[in-house]
Amino acid sequence: MVSLTELQHLVSSGAIDTVIIALTDMQGRLMGKHVTAEFFLEEIVPNGAEGCNYLLAVDTEMRTVDGYAMSSWGTGYGDFVMKPDLSTLRIAPWLEKTALVQVDLEGHDHLPVLPSPRQILKRQLERLEERGLVALAATELEFILFKDSYETAWKKAYRDLEPFNYYNVDYSIIGTSRAEPVIGQIRRQMTQAGLVVENSKGECNFGQHEVNFKYKDALSTADDHVVYKTGAKEIASRMGHSLTFMAKFNEREGSSCHIHFSLRQQDGTPIFKTDPSSFDSFLAGQLAALRELTLFYAPNINSYKRYAIGSFAPTAVAWGRDNRTCGLRVVGSGGSLRLENRVPGADVNPYLALAAMIAAGLHGMDNKLPLEPEFKGNAYHSVKPRVPRNMHVARELFAGSQLAKEAFGEVVVQHYLNYADVELDAYDAAVTDWERFRGFERL
Repeated sequence: MVSLTELQHLVSSGAIDTVIIALTDMQGRLMGKHVTAEFFLEEIVPNGAEGCNYLLAVDTEMRTVDGYAMSSWGTGYGDFVMKPDLSTLRIAPWLEKTALVQVDLEGHDHLPVLPSPRQILKRQLERLEERGLVALAATELEFILFKDSYETAWKKAYRDLEPFNYYNVDYSIIGTSRAEPVIGQIRRQMTQAGLVVENSKGECNFGQHEVNFKYKDALSTADDHVVYKTGAKEIASRMGHSLTFMAKFNEREGSSCHIHFSLRQQDGTPIFKTDPSSFDSFLAGQLAALRELTLFYAPNINSYKRYAIGSFAPTAVAWGRDNRTCGLRVVGSGGSLRLENRVPGADVNPYLALAAMIAAGLHGMDNKLPLEPEFKGNAYHSVKPRVPRNMHVARELFAGSQLAKEAFGEVVVQHYLNYADVELDAYDAAVTDWERFRGFERL
């Protein structure tokens, strides 16, 4: 991370000549512009920049779609203002002479753009701040690493790709060392970009790995998360390889994004330690709201294919102490006591997921919800409520959620319901390889 003064010195010395200004879109991607460093310092720092408001009103393939109140052909697809948050200014070491800064979005009326993922999380953090609380979080992202380049993968229609490992390398040193030329670069360059790397390790699926980072305040964690995803893809690409954060790339194990979460008072006191009843109510809120807020944990059609029995992805709305079969796992003790939400996959938008966890937790705390007994045993075969099995169900639960409307506001709820409708309509209209193989001759 660099200060504005440090950036000015780097620009003067010629070490930096480009600054990326980037927002996070609904899909959790960095979108923005590469600008000259001089223009950034002279114009964008004092005035902000402009970007088309369709960036929060398109589908995954960047197609303009109907149904968004804030952006449409009818309103002319105008601009919003991108205001740099200089606390996010950092070097992007995987790119030559480049820095990166993340932005908040405003309308020309200088009011926040409410459906912006970063704004949604900031509003929930404000609700915590009103209660004298601070959220700490860490996200554990898994991905699958391939020897093929992104261009080759496209040309092969993403079939018959060559993973870096051909067997389960979970905790394997030999297996992970095979991928160390790429994984090591990701660790080192993320460190240079200001992320605090703790470790990397292998996972179960062929070529599956994860890099883990130290917890931070929730907003910084979400900011780091999207920088890491972009940087990891760019590092792999520059080395002639590719990686995917799809929740479920194939029929083997999916890729998760376990979210570790705790609360502290503003003086740093861990309230889950000093006030166990707050922890119980916060966790009870997660259980009560998990199904109706799943759309913020599983935002894509593919997300739901990860929820499979015996796959280390949860299917039960249950909590347990150090129990990986439950959707919510409690770990740590004393000052490190925290909950781990195992529902999100690697395709999650971290701002939305963290906002959902805070909203659910505050629902539990404000209503003093009692915590049910912990689940012991195999939750896959329990009679506990189930995580929604598809996006249709999650969409309807979100639409009917009074908690979502109260926590996020009607504007946000309607915006993300339309997002779900767009994805569902596109998927329902698609003819898949599965259908062709199953029915071409035999039906």
